Amino acid sequence: MAHKGLQLLGFTLSLLGLIGLIIGTIMPQWKMSAYVGDNIITAIAMYQGLWMSCAYQSTGQQQCKVYDSVLQLDSALQATRALMVVAILLTVVGLGVASMGMKCTNCGGDDKVKKSRIAMTGGIILSVGALCSIVACGWFTSQIIRDFYNPFTPVNTKYEFGAAIFIAWAGAFLDIMGGGMLASSCSKGQSSSYPKSSRPVKSSRPPSSSKEYV
Repeated sequence: MAHKGLQLLGFTLSLLGLIGLIIGTIMPQWKMSAYVGDNIITAIAMYQGLWMSCAYQSTGQQQCKVYDSVLQLDSALQATRALMVVAILLTVVGLGVASMGMKCTNCGGDDKVKKSRIAMTGGIILSVGALCSIVACGWFTSQIIRDFYNPFTPVNTKYEFGAAIFIAWAGAFLDIMGGGMLASSCSKGQSSSYPKSSRPVKSSRPPSSSKEYV
């Protein structure tokens, strides 16, 4: 029963992590214009995401433009996009595999050892997907920091962290927590290769004597 609850908790956390990864990938607020130096007061706020850039005016109007060509993007943005897409796909696959091995589902047969190993495999896939998103967020974050402290970067083109990065971070950590719970739900007591019913039963009868007594 304890392993069943751990699997349900891990699956729920991984599902929430998947939602966070999807929302963070779609949102355009991966980096926002930094108000430093003479750029303290401005009527336009600039945001850049993985798929588009947006401009928010003080009047409430919003204008977004999707990137025309992938080749025009810098290497950090291209790598982040690829890793986030891979992370989402791996998370979806991991959730599907884990659901087949969970004790509360009928998929994967009745063999408890097999289902436990399937759930552990799904947890490992989820952890790999979470690591991909962590690498993507870390790469993009380091690029923002380098550009911000670069003295040759114009003040009006410096950016700071947006809300989408924090949402993607949260989704990644939820995924890795859920994947770890699913991977650790494999019981050591179920690692035997023989079920109880097929184990040879030792006879408690003493060995028969070769001598017969009258």
